[in-house]
Amino acid sequence: MSSIDKVEVGKNIYLRFVKKSTFMRKKFVVKEHLGKYGAPITKEKYLLDNLDKITKKELKFRLASLEPIKKELSHNEKLPEKVEEKAIRINNLKEIKKFPESVETDFAIKFIFNSNNIEGSKIPEEVVKKIIETGNLNYKNKNEAREALNSIAAFEYLKDFNFNLASIKRLYYLSTNKLLMENTNPYPKGFKKVDLVVGNSLTTKPKEVEKELKELIKWYKKNKGKIHPLVLAYDFHLRYETIHPFRDANGRTGRLILNKMLMQNGYPPIIVYKENKNAYFNAIEKARDGRKKQYYQFMLEQTNKSYDFILELLGRC
Repeated sequence: MSSIDKVEVGKNIYLRFVKKSTFMRKKFVVKEHLGKYGAPITKEKYLLDNLDKITKKELKFRLASLEPIKKELSHNEKLPEKVEEKAIRINNLKEIKKFPESVETDFAIKFIFNSNNIEGSKIPEEVVKKIIETGNLNYKNKNEAREALNSIAAFEYLKDFNFNLASIKRLYYLSTNKLLMENTNPYPKGFKKVDLVVGNSLTTKPKEVEKELKELIKWYKKNKGKIHPLVLAYDFHLRYETIHPFRDANGRTGRLILNKMLMQNGYPPIIVYKENKNAYFNAIEKARDGRKKQYYQFMLEQTNKSYDFILELLGRC
C-alpha cells in the first residue's frame, strides 16, 4: 500500500511518498521525497504520474527471487519478467483508483466462458454474459445455462475460500448444484467413489483422496513464502488435477483454486483459454512424466495473456 507522509524537519514540513509491500516474506519499501509541504497531492496522483518508475523499482526487488529459477520456467527467459511486471502494474493501477464492479464482472465472464468451454460447454460468451448479469436461464441447453450461473456463485465464493477440505467440497457443490452429468444423473455428492483415468494417467484412488488433499494443503501452507508464488500456484494446480478428487468438475474447481492462490499471494487471477485446451491437457500430461518446464511455459503464456486482458479492462476505465 502507498501513502503520502508528512515529515517534520525543524520548523519545516516535507512530503514523502511511501510504498510498502511484502513478497516472499521480504519487505519492499520505496520512498520518494516530494519537497516542502505546499499544494496538496494524493498518493493516487503521484503513483499515476510515476507509474513506470515505481513499477520498475518493485520489479527489480521481485526479480531477485525470480532470477534463480527463470531457466526452469521457460525457454523464453523474458516471459517470467513480463508476467511479473504486468502483475505489479495491475496492482498499482488498482490502487490508483477504485475501478467499477464491471471490471471484475467482465473478467469473471471471460474466465467462466473459457473454463466451462474447456470442459465441453458450447454456450456462447454473450449468452454467459446475459445469464450472469440477469440470472435468466432461458437458453436451449438448460444444463449449460445452469452451469454458467453456478460458476459465478463459485467464483464469488473465492473471497471466503479457505485451504481446507470443507472449502474444496463447498466449491464443488456450488459448481455442480442441480447439474446433470452426461448420463443425465445428478452429480454425485462428495469425493469420487470410482477409479478415474485422465489422459494416460491413473488418478489418485478414491480411498486416498482425502489423505492426499490434506497433504497437498499442508504442503502449500508450509511453502507459502518459500517457493516463488507462481511456481507454488502452478505446482498446486498440477497436483490437484493429478489427485482428481471428484467424479467430474475437477478442472473447473482446480482453476478456481489456482486463482485463489494467486490472489492470496499478490497476483491477479488468470484464464486458461479455450483455444489452448489441447495444449493445456498436453502440458499437464508432460508434467506428470517429469517434463515440467513445458507445463510452466504454458502456464506463464496463459498468465501473460490474461494480464494483457486485465490491463485492457483497466484501460477502459
